[in-house]
Amino acid sequence: MVRALMLAVVCVSTIGLVGFALSADSISEKARKLHSSSIVVDTHDDTTQRFLDGKFDLGARNSTGSIDIPRMREGNLSAIFFSIWIPSKVTGPEAVDRAMVQIDAVREQVRKHPNDLVMASTAAEIREARKQGKIAALMGVEGGHMINSDLGVLRSFAALGVRYMTLTHSGNDEWADSSTEKPAHNGLTDFGKDVVREMNRLGMMVDISHVSDKTFYDALEVSKAPLIASHSSCRAICDARRNMTDQMMKDLAAKGGVIQINYHVGFLSQEFLNAEVANPELNKSIALEVTKRCGENEGCQLIEGDRITREYVVQGKLPRVDYTKIIEHIDHAVKIAGVDHVGLGSDFDGANMPYGMEDASKLPVITEALLKKGYSEGDVKKILGENTLRVMTEVERVSRELNNQK
Repeated sequence: MVRALMLAVVCVSTIGLVGFALSADSISEKARKLHSSSIVVDTHDDTTQRFLDGKFDLGARNSTGSIDIPRMREGNLSAIFFSIWIPSKVTGPEAVDRAMVQIDAVREQVRKHPNDLVMASTAAEIREARKQGKIAALMGVEGGHMINSDLGVLRSFAALGVRYMTLTHSGNDEWADSSTEKPAHNGLTDFGKDVVREMNRLGMMVDISHVSDKTFYDALEVSKAPLIASHSSCRAICDARRNMTDQMMKDLAAKGGVIQINYHVGFLSQEFLNAEVANPELNKSIALEVTKRCGENEGCQLIEGDRITREYVVQGKLPRVDYTKIIEHIDHAVKIAGVDHVGLGSDFDGANMPYGMEDASKLPVITEALLKKGYSEGDVKKILGENTLRVMTEVERVSRELNNQK
């Protein structure tokens, strides 16, 4: 996830395809039928933060943010992984407790909306939810610091329905190095490798978004199951450390894994990175305005960071980026890793979305754009969700085998 305040990230990228953006009315009938018949899986959404103040109604159409049930229905978002996130600086028992509060908040939203949502923890349950006409709700813990170096906590998360864990967030934890902090462990420690092994046994997907390159390769070597990058993009297009190199994507694919493309403009466009370096005071200005509007309310911070950036774009202070950059990253990842190894991990409600992909209702434009690029209907279905379901199925198979050995 991208934290506008904590990470001082500003969406300032630009591309030359502004006029190409598709509106809902311009989606072809072929694309509509294909999209509506597909299982669309999003592996990373930060809407959980909005659940915590008790005021946000997931069942109502909201004028802010990117995720609610009406807009998920419009965009045929069939399965959503709600992120369980605590800042990396929060550690120990407090991090565990706060993670538990968020897990309960997700489960409570499902309880409140039984006609629309159902908890899921397997690929088969996602498919069954689809048959029932419901949206499958899943969870991913974003940052290994939340287990407090305790495999028992990891097991508790799994028992409560958490289906993946990102090994680090923006800072190193006690047993793994992050992509955005000076290395402290040279990748995974011995305990970190035990975490990966236990995740394999528990049937939890190992998520390598946010980790250092060395941590990625350590996890890839240790894991008996495929890995995911739940919300990362391509470093060849945008040289952000959070993105994957071409070689990393090839190696991920070689073991059956999937990179789920992140929609945050700062990971989509090299122009963003250049602009951030050129004018760092913009970061401070936006962060200060976010604090002024939201105080310590993290759910508010996420939404207002995006809103303020849009205001800057309208005022001409910042350039804009369009959703076509998402397609560029998808296409590049397919060319490098293969069409069986690419999926979607939006970072909705936790990042700054490009124009044309403001919320979940806009997801059909991805299907339309991929068809226009010549992708087959079967390959589009893979990218929309089938690749992620395949990885889940394989992780579940490995888990059964490991448990049967004992």
